[in-house]
Amino acid sequence: MELTYLKTFREVAKWGSLTKAAETLGYAQSSVTTQIQKLEESYGAVLIERFGRTMKLTMAGEALLQYANDIYRLHEESKEVVARQSKGTLSIGTIETLASFFLPPFLQSYRGTYPDVHVMIQPGNEPYIIDSVKEGTLDVGFILDPPFRDPELECVMLREEPLVIVASPDHRFAGQREIRAEDLAHESLILTEDGCTYRAMLLKVLKEQQISCKLSYEFGNLETIKQCVNYGLGVALLPRITVAEEIRKGQVAAIPFQHPACQFYTQLIYAKKKWKPKAFLGFIELVSGT
Repeated sequence: MELTYLKTFREVAKWGSLTKAAETLGYAQSSVTTQIQKLEESYGAVLIERFGRTMKLTMAGEALLQYANDIYRLHEESKEVVARQSKGTLSIGTIETLASFFLPPFLQSYRGTYPDVHVMIQPGNEPYIIDSVKEGTLDVGFILDPPFRDPELECVMLREEPLVIVASPDHRFAGQREIRAEDLAHESLILTEDGCTYRAMLLKVLKEQQISCKLSYEFGNLETIKQCVNYGLGVALLPRITVAEEIRKGQVAAIPFQHPACQFYTQLIYAKKKWKPKAFLGFIELVSGT
């Protein structure tokens, strides 16, 4: 019995029509009929009943359909295993912060082990990354958030990312040991783009505590935000890793932001149901240190 026959059977079951199944597969209807007949001969059972123009699976057909789906799924997975063990494409979704300041050293190490894997980085905000990983359009996602849980995803917490209030070196905040929400009253804030998780946290905290701030600027680019801070146009809440070099050079002041909601972690996510070839697992193990 050929796998092709089971594929044809699945299409007939899906559409309830020999004609529609033939159109979908690009076969003549007579070919579809012949394949179904051969299946029935092979199993010694009637698989499909006709009721006028309507077709319905028999009990035997319903039972076979479950196995046909499993067989076809395993066949597709086996092809993926063979084709993607040490080559192919690894698609990674990540926010800009982690793309610029977390991933590069891991990508360098990964290339040394898997030189034939094409790594595709897809920047985006967290909702896009999560949805794309669930849908399978992205293999892996990196998010920056409080501890994240989802029944469809494997979530690996990699490390905590301290958030700091970034200000120019001559700002009144410079030299302070910490900044609390009330310290930001009447300050000019430079915000990251909408959809950023730590931006959402900050605005929520300010609203809950009824703290009035001037929302002066909003940018989707971290370098632009840092330049504006350096020129004294306002202060910004950013992960410390994004300003480590500027801190070292004395270009900005970075003061820890203290609030119970300010517990953010770099986290790796991937679909639980995803097939995991060698090259995929190699990347997960590299990043997670397992």
